[in-house]
Amino acid sequence: MATPAVSAPLRALPNALTVLRLALVPIFVAVLLAADGGAACWPAGIIFGVAGVTDQVDGWLARRWRVESPFGKLADPFADRLMIDAAIVLLWLDDKLPWAGLAVILVRDVLLVGGYRLVVPRGYTFEVTRLGKLATWLLYSAIGFLLVTDRSAAWPEDVFWAGLALAVVAGVQYLLKANREVRRSGA
Repeated sequence: MATPAVSAPLRALPNALTVLRLALVPIFVAVLLAADGGAACWPAGIIFGVAGVTDQVDGWLARRWRVESPFGKLADPFADRLMIDAAIVLLWLDDKLPWAGLAVILVRDVLLVGGYRLVVPRGYTFEVTRLGKLATWLLYSAIGFLLVTDRSAAWPEDVFWAGLALAVVAGVQYLLKANREVRRSGA
């Protein structure tokens, strides 16, 4: 592993941002549940936006400063899944997202978590791809738009479907790569 490029206190910043994103999940849920269902909810949108920004910043800092950690590699995608899954469940309950979107995201996340638990003990490590990052960023954007627009606005859902399509393709890529690696290692 390369020598970290920053002082000890700064080395903790990427993981601290991930922990912040995890802490924002229940706050986001409480704010959105307290809002008028179906209406634009700027406070929840802002919290969700902060979570999306921390997702981009923590990984970028960890790579740039060469302080990637096993905790960050596990907690970062977990925090993303938790925030996005909470948002889509609540948006579905508010009738701002169709059940198919909810189902695809939840099934994809269950498959990724299950796949992770199967292949990591066999020595496979997940590396986030550019497509996976783009899909996550597009989903964060789309969900943020859904949160701050009225139910009658159709375009945020179109952005959501584009992000979801990319997320499914990225998920399939992860699963295929993990399958190849596990077969190659003979495990």
